[in-house]
Amino acid sequence: MDFYSNIKAYSQQNLRACQLKQLNILEEIDKICKRHHIEYWLDGGSLLGAVRHGGFIPWDDDIDIAMRLEDEKRFEEVALKELPEWLFLQTPQTDPGSKEPITKIRDNNSLYIEQGDDFTRPYVKGIFVDIFPFVDYPNIPRKWIKKLTKGISKSKSILHHQHGYSLRSFAEFFYFGAQYYLYNALWKFVGLFGKKTRCSDVPYLNGRGISFDKKAIQPLGTIQFEGKDFPAPCDPDSYLKDLYGDYMAIPPVEKREFHSIFILPELQA
Repeated sequence: MDFYSNIKAYSQQNLRACQLKQLNILEEIDKICKRHHIEYWLDGGSLLGAVRHGGFIPWDDDIDIAMRLEDEKRFEEVALKELPEWLFLQTPQTDPGSKEPITKIRDNNSLYIEQGDDFTRPYVKGIFVDIFPFVDYPNIPRKWIKKLTKGISKSKSILHHQHGYSLRSFAEFFYFGAQYYLYNALWKFVGLFGKKTRCSDVPYLNGRGISFDKKAIQPLGTIQFEGKDFPAPCDPDSYLKDLYGDYMAIPPVEKREFHSIFILPELQA
Protein backbone atom coordinates (compact mmCIF):
# COMPACT_ATOMS: atom_id res chain seq x y z
CA MET A 1 0.00 0.00 0.00
CA ASP A 2 1.18 3.54 -0.72
CA PHE A 3 1.33 6.30 1.90
CA TYR A 4 -2.14 7.74 1.21
CA SER A 5 -3.74 4.30 1.13
CA ASN A 6 -2.18 3.61 4.53
CA ILE A 7 -3.56 6.88 5.92
CA LYS A 8 -7.04 6.07 4.60
CA ALA A 9 -6.91 2.55 5.99
CA TYR A 10 -5.81 3.86 9.40
CA SER A 11 -8.65 6.38 9.49
CA GLN A 12 -11.23 3.80 8.46
CA GLN A 13 -10.07 1.59 11.35
CA ASN A 14 -10.94 4.53 13.61
CA LEU A 15 -14.33 5.14 12.01
CA ARG A 16 -16.44 3.51 14.72
CA ALA A 17 -14.57 5.32 17.50
CA CYS A 18 -15.20 8.57 15.60
CA GLN A 19 -18.91 7.77 15.24
CA LEU A 20 -19.30 7.02 18.94
CA LYS A 21 -17.60 10.29 19.87
CA GLN A 22 -19.95 12.13 17.50
CA LEU A 23 -22.88 10.39 19.16
CA ASN A 24 -21.65 11.66 22.54
CA ILE A 25 -21.49 15.20 21.11
CA LEU A 26 -25.05 14.86 19.79
CA GLU A 27 -26.25 13.77 23.23
CA GLU A 28 -24.75 16.91 24.79
CA ILE A 29 -26.44 19.06 22.14
CA ASP A 30 -29.71 17.27 22.83
CA LYS A 31 -29.46 17.99 26.57
CA ILE A 32 -29.00 21.73 25.97
CA CYS A 33 -31.82 21.88 23.41
CA LYS A 34 -34.23 20.09 25.74
CA ARG A 35 -33.27 22.32 28.66
CA HIS A 36 -33.95 25.48 26.66
CA HIS A 37 -36.82 24.22 24.45
CA ILE A 38 -34.80 24.60 21.25
CA GLU A 39 -36.04 22.51 18.33
CA TYR A 40 -33.60 20.64 16.10
CA TRP A 41 -33.76 17.53 13.94
CA LEU A 42 -31.50 14.94 12.34
CA ASP A 43 -30.58 16.06 8.84
CA GLY A 44 -28.82 14.76 5.75
CA GLY A 45 -26.93 11.51 6.01
CA SER A 46 -27.74 11.20 9.71
CA LEU A 47 -31.48 11.10 9.02
CA LEU A 48 -30.88 8.75 6.10
CA GLY A 49 -28.80 6.50 8.34
CA ALA A 50 -31.53 6.45 11.00
CA VAL A 51 -34.17 5.43 8.43
CA ARG A 52 -32.12 2.98 6.38
CA HIS A 53 -29.67 1.58 8.95
CA GLY A 54 -31.06 2.46 12.38
CA GLY A 55 -28.03 4.62 13.08
CA PHE A 56 -24.93 5.73 11.20
CA ILE A 57 -24.59 4.87 7.55
CA PRO A 58 -21.84 2.24 7.95
CA TRP A 59 -19.27 4.29 6.02
CA ASP A 60 -20.39 7.75 7.22
CA ASP A 61 -18.05 9.80 9.40
CA ASP A 62 -20.14 12.80 10.44
CA ILE A 63 -23.45 13.82 12.03
CA ASP A 64 -25.69 16.54 10.59
CA ILE A 65 -28.48 18.30 12.43
CA ALA A 66 -30.64 21.27 11.46
CA MET A 67 -32.58 23.93 13.31
CA ARG A 68 -34.32 27.16 12.48
CA LEU A 69 -31.90 30.09 12.16
CA GLU A 70 -33.42 31.89 15.13
CA ASP A 71 -33.11 28.71 17.20
CA GLU A 72 -29.49 28.27 16.16
CA LYS A 73 -28.70 31.76 17.40
CA ARG A 74 -30.33 30.97 20.74
CA PHE A 75 -28.44 27.68 20.89
CA GLU A 76 -25.11 29.40 20.30
CA GLU A 77 -25.78 31.83 23.15
CA VAL A 78 -26.50 29.12 25.72
CA ALA A 79 -23.97 26.60 24.34
CA LEU A 80 -21.12 29.03 24.99
CA LYS A 81 -22.00 28.82 28.69
CA GLU A 82 -23.24 25.25 29.03
CA LEU A 83 -21.16 22.97 26.81
CA PRO A 84 -18.82 20.75 28.84
CA GLU A 85 -15.12 21.61 28.73
CA TRP A 86 -14.31 18.81 26.31
CA LEU A 87 -16.45 20.48 23.63
CA PHE A 88 -15.99 23.70 21.65
CA LEU A 89 -18.59 25.81 19.83
CA GLN A 90 -16.92 26.66 16.54
CA THR A 91 -18.32 29.60 14.57
CA PRO A 92 -16.62 32.33 12.50
CA GLN A 93 -16.83 34.47 15.66
CA THR A 94 -15.50 31.98 18.24
CA ASP A 95 -12.76 30.62 15.96
CA PRO A 96 -11.91 33.20 13.27
CA GLY A 97 -9.28 31.00 11.67
CA SER A 98 -11.79 28.27 10.75
CA LYS A 99 -12.31 27.65 7.06
CA GLU A 100 -16.09 27.22 6.97
CA PRO A 101 -19.17 29.31 7.85
CA ILE A 102 -20.96 26.25 9.27
CA THR A 103 -21.47 26.07 13.03
CA LYS A 104 -19.80 22.99 14.48
CA ILE A 105 -19.57 21.47 17.94
CA ARG A 106 -16.00 20.14 18.11
CA ASP A 107 -14.34 17.67 20.44
CA ASN A 108 -11.15 19.17 21.90
CA ASN A 109 -9.33 15.86 22.32
CA SER A 110 -9.29 14.48 18.77
CA LEU A 111 -8.14 15.26 15.24
CA TYR A 112 -10.38 15.15 12.16
CA ILE A 113 -8.81 16.34 8.90
CA GLU A 114 -10.84 17.09 5.79
CA GLN A 115 -9.75 18.17 2.34
CA GLY A 116 -8.91 21.87 2.49
CA ASP A 117 -7.87 21.91 6.14
CA ASP A 118 -4.90 24.20 6.67
CA PHE A 119 -2.27 23.42 9.32
CA THR A 120 -0.81 26.91 9.00
CA ARG A 121 -4.02 28.34 10.53
CA PRO A 122 -4.71 27.80 14.24
CA TYR A 123 -8.32 26.66 14.40
CA VAL A 124 -9.84 23.68 16.23
CA LYS A 125 -9.81 20.51 14.12
CA GLY A 126 -11.47 17.95 16.36
CA ILE A 127 -14.27 15.48 15.60
CA PHE A 128 -17.53 17.40 15.20
CA VAL A 129 -21.28 17.62 14.67
CA ASP A 130 -22.51 20.07 11.99
CA ILE A 131 -25.46 22.40 12.66
CA PHE A 132 -27.28 23.73 9.59
CA PRO A 133 -29.55 26.79 10.04
CA PHE A 134 -32.86 26.71 8.14
CA VAL A 135 -34.87 29.65 6.80
CA ASP A 136 -38.13 29.99 4.86
CA TYR A 137 -37.96 29.85 1.07
CA PRO A 138 -40.16 31.77 -1.41
CA ASN A 139 -42.81 29.99 -3.45
CA ILE A 140 -41.01 30.07 -6.78
CA PRO A 141 -40.18 27.22 -9.19
CA ARG A 142 -37.59 24.84 -7.77
CA LYS A 143 -35.28 25.41 -10.74
CA TRP A 144 -35.19 29.12 -9.77
CA ILE A 145 -34.39 28.21 -6.17
CA LYS A 146 -31.58 25.95 -7.39
CA LYS A 147 -30.16 28.63 -9.68
CA LEU A 148 -30.18 31.37 -7.04
CA THR A 149 -28.95 29.37 -4.04
CA LYS A 150 -26.20 27.69 -6.07
CA GLY A 151 -25.13 31.12 -7.32
CA ILE A 152 -25.04 32.57 -3.80
CA SER A 153 -23.23 29.52 -2.39
CA LYS A 154 -20.61 29.27 -5.14
CA SER A 155 -19.75 32.97 -5.22
CA LYS A 156 -19.50 33.21 -1.42
CA SER A 157 -17.31 30.10 -1.28
CA ILE A 158 -14.90 31.47 -3.89
CA LEU A 159 -14.77 34.88 -2.21
CA HIS A 160 -13.83 33.28 1.12
CA HIS A 161 -11.32 30.84 -0.37
CA GLN A 162 -7.73 31.67 0.46
CA HIS A 163 -6.17 33.58 -2.44
CA GLY A 164 -2.65 34.58 -3.37
CA TYR A 165 -1.81 37.95 -4.83
CA SER A 166 -2.35 37.79 -8.60
CA LEU A 167 -4.24 39.48 -11.42
CA ARG A 168 -6.58 36.48 -11.52
CA SER A 169 -7.45 36.67 -7.82
CA PHE A 170 -8.01 40.41 -8.19
CA ALA A 171 -10.41 39.80 -11.10
CA GLU A 172 -12.15 36.96 -9.24
CA PHE A 173 -12.78 39.22 -6.27
CA PHE A 174 -14.75 41.71 -8.36
CA TYR A 175 -16.45 39.15 -10.63
CA PHE A 176 -17.69 36.81 -7.90
CA GLY A 177 -18.33 39.74 -5.55
CA ALA A 178 -20.69 41.18 -8.14
CA GLN A 179 -22.32 37.77 -8.62
CA TYR A 180 -22.80 37.36 -4.88
CA TYR A 181 -24.55 40.70 -4.48
CA LEU A 182 -26.65 40.18 -7.63
CA TYR A 183 -27.88 36.73 -6.57
CA ASN A 184 -28.56 37.97 -3.03
CA ALA A 185 -30.53 40.93 -4.36
CA LEU A 186 -32.61 38.63 -6.59
CA TRP A 187 -33.19 36.27 -3.65
CA LYS A 188 -34.47 39.11 -1.47
CA PHE A 189 -36.67 40.36 -4.31
CA VAL A 190 -38.39 37.01 -4.99
CA GLY A 191 -38.77 36.57 -1.23
CA LEU A 192 -41.26 39.44 -1.23
CA PHE A 193 -43.87 37.38 -3.05
CA GLY A 194 -46.25 34.63 -1.99
CA LYS A 195 -46.51 32.33 0.99
CA LYS A 196 -43.39 30.59 2.17
CA THR A 197 -44.36 26.93 2.41
CA ARG A 198 -40.85 25.56 1.87
CA CYS A 199 -37.57 25.95 3.74
CA SER A 200 -33.95 24.85 3.66
CA ASP A 201 -30.41 25.82 4.66
CA VAL A 202 -29.56 29.50 4.53
CA PRO A 203 -28.83 30.09 0.82
CA TYR A 204 -25.04 30.43 1.13
CA LEU A 205 -24.91 26.88 2.54
CA ASN A 206 -27.31 25.42 -0.04
CA GLY A 207 -25.00 24.62 -2.92
CA ARG A 208 -27.29 21.85 -4.17
CA GLY A 209 -30.35 24.07 -4.35
CA ILE A 210 -32.58 21.71 -2.34
CA SER A 211 -35.70 22.78 -0.44
CA PHE A 212 -38.25 20.98 1.75
CA ASP A 213 -41.98 21.25 2.39
CA LYS A 214 -42.31 22.70 5.90
CA LYS A 215 -45.20 20.30 6.55
CA ALA A 216 -42.70 17.43 6.18
CA ILE A 217 -40.65 18.79 9.08
CA GLN A 218 -43.00 20.15 11.73
CA PRO A 219 -44.41 19.21 14.10
CA LEU A 220 -41.27 17.22 14.77
CA GLY A 221 -41.34 13.51 15.44
CA THR A 222 -38.65 11.22 16.83
CA ILE A 223 -36.54 8.48 15.32
CA GLN A 224 -34.14 5.89 16.68
CA PHE A 225 -30.49 6.53 15.97
CA GLU A 226 -27.96 4.10 17.44
CA GLY A 227 -30.58 2.82 19.89
CA LYS A 228 -31.60 6.27 21.18
CA ASP A 229 -34.47 8.58 20.29
CA PHE A 230 -33.68 11.91 18.64
CA PRO A 231 -35.86 14.56 16.96
CA ALA A 232 -36.62 14.04 13.28
CA PRO A 233 -38.89 15.51 10.58
CA CYS A 234 -42.46 14.28 10.94
CA ASP A 235 -42.38 12.96 7.34
CA PRO A 236 -38.85 11.63 6.82
CA ASP A 237 -39.87 9.92 3.56
CA SER A 238 -40.81 13.22 1.89
CA TYR A 239 -37.76 14.94 3.38
CA LEU A 240 -35.32 12.30 2.17
CA LYS A 241 -36.89 12.08 -1.30
CA ASP A 242 -36.36 15.82 -1.72
CA LEU A 243 -32.77 15.38 -0.56
CA TYR A 244 -31.70 12.13 -2.27
CA GLY A 245 -34.44 10.82 -4.53
CA ASP A 246 -34.39 7.02 -4.19
CA TYR A 247 -32.79 7.12 -0.77
CA MET A 248 -33.19 3.40 0.01
CA ALA A 249 -30.85 2.39 -2.83
CA ILE A 250 -27.40 1.45 -1.48
CA PRO A 251 -24.71 3.23 -3.51
CA PRO A 252 -21.87 1.22 -5.03
CA VAL A 253 -18.62 1.10 -3.05
CA GLU A 254 -16.86 3.68 -5.24
CA LYS A 255 -19.61 6.26 -4.54
CA ARG A 256 -19.71 5.87 -0.76
CA GLU A 257 -18.67 9.23 0.62
CA PHE A 258 -15.98 9.37 3.30
CA HIS A 259 -15.51 13.01 4.33
CA SER A 260 -12.31 12.81 6.32
CA ILE A 261 -8.74 12.31 5.17
CA PHE A 262 -7.39 11.45 8.62
CA ILE A 263 -9.07 10.65 11.95
CA LEU A 264 -7.37 10.39 15.33
CA PRO A 265 -10.11 9.75 17.92
CA GLU A 266 -7.96 10.57 20.97
CA LEU A 267 -5.08 13.04 21.27
CA GLN A 268 -4.46 12.17 24.93
CA ALA A 269 -5.44 8.94 26.65
